[in-house]
Amino acid sequence: QQISWTPLLVLGYLFYLLLGAMVFQLLEKQAETHFRDQFQLEKLKFLQNYTCLDRQALEQFVQVLMEAWEKGVNPEANSTNPSNWDFSNSFFFAGTVVTTIGYGNLSPSTVAGQIFCVFYALFGVPLNLAFLNQLGKGLNAHLITLERWVQKPGRAQVQLAIFLTTGTLLFLVFPPLVFSYVEGWSYGEGFYFTFITLSTIGFGDYVVGTNPNKHYIPVYRSLTAIWIVFGLAWLALVFNVGADLMEKFLQLKWHKPDLSLAEGATIKLEDEPEQPRIHIPS
Repeated sequence: QQISWTPLLVLGYLFYLLLGAMVFQLLEKQAETHFRDQFQLEKLKFLQNYTCLDRQALEQFVQVLMEAWEKGVNPEANSTNPSNWDFSNSFFFAGTVVTTIGYGNLSPSTVAGQIFCVFYALFGVPLNLAFLNQLGKGLNAHLITLERWVQKPGRAQVQLAIFLTTGTLLFLVFPPLVFSYVEGWSYGEGFYFTFITLSTIGFGDYVVGTNPNKHYIPVYRSLTAIWIVFGLAWLALVFNVGADLMEKFLQLKWHKPDLSLAEGATIKLEDEPEQPRIHIPS
């Protein structure tokens, strides 16, 4: 007899969202209030130091700065800084579109660009999913092959651990070191950017290659886009493994075996050939 664990999963999902909301509110709301008060204080000091300006003029200038930021123009930059739409940056932007990361710090401002972006994503997102699916199948086949040629089951788990550890080093541990060196971030900030990017959350608070005070090599963002694609495939595989294990855990926990069928099931399993023990959903 099998008990449906769907209601439990729904409740657990809602509880997880509520827990996250309470923790984020606890951690961030006080800091936000502090920054808001500090900003208002800085505006007041600015008006006191420059009496030729009134509050309305200052608010209009702040609005201009916000509009510039929304259009992808860094207010700290000048006319000599590289364009946000050179080939390297455009290649990086195309990658964020098809991977659905969407940092939000840069977007098309022309009607033609916006319309093209819609149709580009319409065909590009399925193409990206198909590519990641094939890449995931290749990784999945590799893991199943490991299970087949390794004679001792214990060694198969070792090989799986090595595979996951190598991916963690290549996509989550070493890249923040590069970003910290190039962007001037701390390692924690680099790691935060790495995970938020590869998980396609993409807040946009940290984006590579956007500091106007730094000179980047032309292919920097293009190489980053390539790293993102392969990192997406690896992390998606890890997420699928986690989801598969969670589903199996819930099914095992809430499944009551029928003792009348236990003996027959044992005989059937003995007659069937051994199947690979590693299952990674593609």
